[in-house]
Amino acid sequence: MSQQEWLDHDFYAALGVPSTASAEEIKKAYRKLARELHPDANPHNTEVEERFKAVSEAYAVLSDPAKRKKYDRMRKLLRPGAFTGTGFPPRAGSGGFDFGDLFGSGSPFIVGDPLGGVGDVLGDLFRRAGTRTASARPRRGSDVETETRLSFREAVAGMVLPLRVSGPMVCTGCHGSGTRPGTGQRTCPHCHGIGTRNRKQGDFGFTEPCDGCRGTGSVVDTPCPDCQGAGIGNRTRAISVHVPPGVSDGQRIRLPAQGEPGLGGAPSGDLYVTVRVDSDPVFARSGDDLTVTVPVSFAELALGTMLSVPTLDGQVSMKVPAGAQSGRTFRLRGRGVPGRGAAAGDLLVTVEVAVPSDLGHEAAEALRAYARA
Repeated sequence: MSQQEWLDHDFYAALGVPSTASAEEIKKAYRKLARELHPDANPHNTEVEERFKAVSEAYAVLSDPAKRKKYDRMRKLLRPGAFTGTGFPPRAGSGGFDFGDLFGSGSPFIVGDPLGGVGDVLGDLFRRAGTRTASARPRRGSDVETETRLSFREAVAGMVLPLRVSGPMVCTGCHGSGTRPGTGQRTCPHCHGIGTRNRKQGDFGFTEPCDGCRGTGSVVDTPCPDCQGAGIGNRTRAISVHVPPGVSDGQRIRLPAQGEPGLGGAPSGDLYVTVRVDSDPVFARSGDDLTVTVPVSFAELALGTMLSVPTLDGQVSMKVPAGAQSGRTFRLRGRGVPGRGAAAGDLLVTVEVAVPSDLGHEAAEALRAYARA
């Protein structure tokens, strides 16, 4: 891989800001792009999802002053003419810059190495050929996203939701090993189980995935007839999703290790279930509180009354004092959304005068007499 190809990983360009941008300008650019490119706003759009990941990776580096400083130093080192002597930058431990600090294994800000191995390659890019490389790491499976729709009351009460998911799953014939039952894998003779091979080009030593085992470190001589050695097959499975009480519209529920399986026995990805909640003809929701509007007559407000109010558990009586005004809201404590580790919300009852559309003769005369009084 050439120096210029590494320069193509331009975090500043990913955010659309110059290298002289301030921390506030970087933050502003990231927020704008994150809103536009978020997967929830662009479902099933792989291209936008990859762009969102690139933007997030760029911001993870540039938003941290120490990491940004290291990244800027790397860019300077990779510019044409930046190398002297043998063509290598100063080695770590002698006052120089260690690429492993920025992109190496265990980096605190690149989770799961989303740059596709850049940490390993950069860590080895400037080591001389013949240096021993790290063992190959199996690649974790991809996360899976799906949606489900609940009624208002189902979302408030919580439930165990049966869900059917179709897609890549661990092959039931070989249990993910990729080998025919009764056979096994053997160590790759080309890389001796490491999964990578060293290649020298001029003064540079490069590390790349082994083409004999595709980076897994093992070779399958007798592949599973069900999955042709992939260890993965497509099928539909039923799972149970525990929806907590009070789940809100748009909330995502994470099911660990229920996504796509990893290759070569690597961990599976996660399943994310986005909950969509239907509106209710009676209640509305404000956080953990429920709201309801109850029609009353003028006489009930003027004289006071005991009002029958709907709740999630049925009708309850509520006292309306004499002289209450239309539009007044009363609070029934503990009658809202069940608490998640805390007390339940409240029911906010708003009383509004319902004006009759057709008054009888006697009622009309009584109203006129009241108006004249």
